[in-house]
Amino acid sequence: MRALYKGGQVASKQKILSVSSLLSAAMVWGLIWYPYRVLGAAGVSGELATFLTYSIALVFGLLLSGSIWRELRLAGWWGVALILSAGWTNLGYVLAILGGEVMRVLLLFYLAPLWTVLFARWLLGEKLNRYGYAVIALSLGGALVMLWKPDLGLPVPQNYAEWIGLSAGMGFAMTNVLVRRIQHLSINFKSASVWFGTALLTALLLVYQGNLLSRIQVVPLHTWWLLALIGLVLCATSIAVQYGLTNLPANQSIVLFMVELVFAAAASFYLAGERMDTREIIGAALIVSASLLSGKIHQGE
Repeated sequence: MRALYKGGQVASKQKILSVSSLLSAAMVWGLIWYPYRVLGAAGVSGELATFLTYSIALVFGLLLSGSIWRELRLAGWWGVALILSAGWTNLGYVLAILGGEVMRVLLLFYLAPLWTVLFARWLLGEKLNRYGYAVIALSLGGALVMLWKPDLGLPVPQNYAEWIGLSAGMGFAMTNVLVRRIQHLSINFKSASVWFGTALLTALLLVYQGNLLSRIQVVPLHTWWLLALIGLVLCATSIAVQYGLTNLPANQSIVLFMVELVFAAAASFYLAGERMDTREIIGAALIVSASLLSGKIHQGE
């Protein structure tokens, strides 16, 4: 009995730590737009900033754990799928935000819980109980209330940037499910896949655009400290995210990530002077309620 009690304690602490890790990551992602905006004002484009910060995160991660390379032979096609889906999630998000209406892009991106339900059912065999469906309804309802503006029309893709935002959300959902699928790989390897995938796909885009090396050479010296700081934060955040995704059901994880919208709304108010209206406050309350209810999601019923 004592062993069972200790096992329950460990499981409980693991779950609390996993939830805390994902909520911390949501906070980071709700704030990280601001330093990228600062970099943009200093002349560092979104694509270049993405490439540099994720490359720096990859370097930090490899310094922390050199054992990542030994897992390459164990990764297989699932590992390749994780690299590509994670890379496109981050790159596609940046491209969509740069090229489209931010509110519509965010709404389409955060349809990810719907794709997660499908992918988790397909790859993991996860099922939702009645609490799970309530969580999905609350989270999507909160996103709609917060982000949908009637004057912008229905929340369906209407241009290239919006299709990218939608596909990035699908990549986000697939990444979360794949992390659960490849349990035989370490958290460090999964984190490295995110950094490497994003840096790789962004590098290919920059090479296609031309003059990659010359663009790096003209990056203002005073911005490198901020690039390095963002890279370090991304490194730590990715490890925290992979820990949470590895130990929580994918359907619960995707809802916890949506708390990012609440942090982003608060950050835009305090850092950019953008006020939250009643509609946004109601949406934030729905998302928080969904997150609190997400603990009741489990496989099967």
